[in-house]
Amino acid sequence: MKKCAIYARVSTPDQHLDNQLFQLRELAAKRGFEIVREYTDRGISGAKARRPGLDALMADARRRKFDLVFVSAFDRIARSTRHFLQVLDELESFGIEFASAREAIDTSGPMGRLFLTLIASISALERDILKDRVRQGISRRRLMGLPVGRQPLDVDHVAIVADRLAGMSLTNVAKRYGVSRASVVRWVREAQQSGAAPANDRSLIHRREQEAAA
Repeated sequence: MKKCAIYARVSTPDQHLDNQLFQLRELAAKRGFEIVREYTDRGISGAKARRPGLDALMADARRRKFDLVFVSAFDRIARSTRHFLQVLDELESFGIEFASAREAIDTSGPMGRLFLTLIASISALERDILKDRVRQGISRRRLMGLPVGRQPLDVDHVAIVADRLAGMSLTNVAKRYGVSRASVVRWVREAQQSGAAPANDRSLIHRREQEAAA
């Protein structure tokens, strides 16, 4: 008798895992699988690659504790194609099969293997298309004489430092010039270190920065 593991996940704490577990237990029994362990994640999004239940499942997969992983649907394992394929690739490297109840896919059969090959090909095509669009965008901006990459903020550093030294609060300075508080702190510190800021104001600014951070 083949040994299988069941994995179930719900995205919010108020959702129930019972429906998935009952379905998978019933299907496993009909197919003659012995369930060695049930792995669950409650209140965790499928967009997160690291989950306690999934991590435990993959750890036991490395130890070859079961022959097949059974889920109710693909999206219980992962929301992204990339993560989904990573999980399947790792299971396949351990000689462990994968089956989904909703999609009726079983990687132990020829149709299941064909499906995974198609999914992998589509994923690779999507990555290539995205890279090509990025390259085309960069080339177009260069031909138009436009800057490429992240551009520095066009702000008056001197005015920012002057307002901060004049007593304006860190939050108000940041809002006035549309920059982050951390940037204001950095520019004031750089002005002080370069000698651009009056020496008698440095201790005052330092104290206010500590008060704002508290």
